[in-house]
Amino acid sequence: MTASSDYTATLPRKRMGAAVLFTDGAGRALLVEPVYKDYWEIVGGCVDENESPRQAAIREVKEELGKTVTPGRLLVVDWVPPRPGRTEGVMYVYDGDTLDELGIADIHLPPDELSSWAWCDQKQIEQRMSELLARRVIAALRAKAEGTTFELENGFHVL
Repeated sequence: MTASSDYTATLPRKRMGAAVLFTDGAGRALLVEPVYKDYWEIVGGCVDENESPRQAAIREVKEELGKTVTPGRLLVVDWVPPRPGRTEGVMYVYDGDTLDELGIADIHLPPDELSSWAWCDQKQIEQRMSELLARRVIAALRAKAEGTTFELENGFHVL
């Protein structure tokens, strides 16, 4: 079958993103502050063409923190509806495990992309992140604590 006769090539495409949730011993999330946005995020980014979400998560951690990690289990999958300036998408959040002092000692932020990072509790997450991202990260924290995976739509639990 040639690419021109591949029916799947005619199907709608969705934007995908992958992120990794790191926590500290107190259960706070590691947030990063992009230099190009008004709100904070967790480590992650777009899934490139022909790249799996897990591979993207590994790449993004290396690019944003300078760390080589193997993400743990999937915590959250979140379908995000289209909005002005953005297509619909599917976002994956993986468990990055708990980092101690040794685990954060080798963090190196790319200065052209990230200006800082911080451990944040739920209140700080809600203050620093967009509403959608805050819902997703809080759900991921809960999934990690409960040993489960959550399906979300626009950051809200489906069931």
